[in-house]
Order: sequence, then C-alpha cells, then structure tokens
Amino acid sequence: MKMTPIIKDFVVHWGEMGTKWGINRTVAQIHALLHLSPEPLSAEEITSLLMVARSNVSNSLKELENWGLIKVTHTIGDRKERYECMKDVWEMFRVVLDQRKKREIDPTLEVLRNCVVEMDQSKSEDPYTRKQITEFLAFFEIMTDWYNRMRVLPINKILEVLHVKKRITRALQRGGKK
Repeated sequence: MKMTPIIKDFVVHWGEMGTKWGINRTVAQIHALLHLSPEPLSAEEITSLLMVARSNVSNSLKELENWGLIKVTHTIGDRKERYECMKDVWEMFRVVLDQRKKREIDPTLEVLRNCVVEMDQSKSEDPYTRKQITEFLAFFEIMTDWYNRMRVLPINKILEVLHVKKRITRALQRGGKK
C-alpha cells in the first residue's frame, strides 16, 4: 500500500477524531489505514507506513482486535500475520456502539439502578437528588431499549427508519403543514 496524500490526510484526521472520542491516536490511525487498505497489512508494513514504534503498533492491533474491528489473516506460504479491517461501515458502527454500550452505558445503568435501590432502602436522599437520578435512569433505560430494538434490525431496515424519521422531522418542523 502506498501512503498517498489523501490517505495520509484521512489517517491523520481519524487519529485526531479518535483522541476526541477517547481512543488512542495510533489505534485510530491504524484503524483508518486498515480500513483504506485493499489488502491486509502486516505489523511491519503498518509500522513503516505510519512511522511509529513497532511496540505501539502491536499494542494498538491488540486493542483493535479486542474491539472486534480487525482480524488476523494468513496467506499460504507466508508466516506473517496480516491484519484486515471490517469494511462495512454500518457493521463497523454497530460493533463500536456495542462496545461503547458494554463499556460505558451498561456500568452507568448498574450504578443508577443501585442508587435507586439505596435511596428506596434508606429514604434519606433529598427529593431533588431522587428526581434527578430517577430521570437519568429512565432516560438511559429508554435509550438502551431503543438501541436494543434497533440493534437487531438489518441495515436496510435501519436506513428505512432513518428516512422515515427525516420526513417526520420535516413535517414536525413545519407544524404538520404540507
């Protein structure tokens, strides 16, 4: 793979976006590089293309594997491990959302539920705090339920929902007038 100016711009940008999302810059850059590469790349090729330490590449590849965004491939006659990225952006988005839900939303739901149980048992929390935590919990439960329902739909059905949502939003913005 050749690092063209466009590929470089995208890889650098994806790395910057990754840091804003709480992802290590090199992890995000490797993800972008593998997403744009038509062929699986070895760790050595990634190291050379991104000009980063081999150990950083190894750790980043493990992180991407843990997220389920890349997989190891092998070629007959070649002992090198090569890495390829999930190419379907919708499926990739789904995997990322699943991981974020598991790592961020699920623990938050557990804490909120525990807070409600403790408030119910102790009866000591002031009404304002009770209201805020209860509303937070209700919000997270509604959004999690919505996500779980959307999660099982095929991508073409999700796209239909998004197009319908766009028409509904436009109608609501016009006040229901055609």
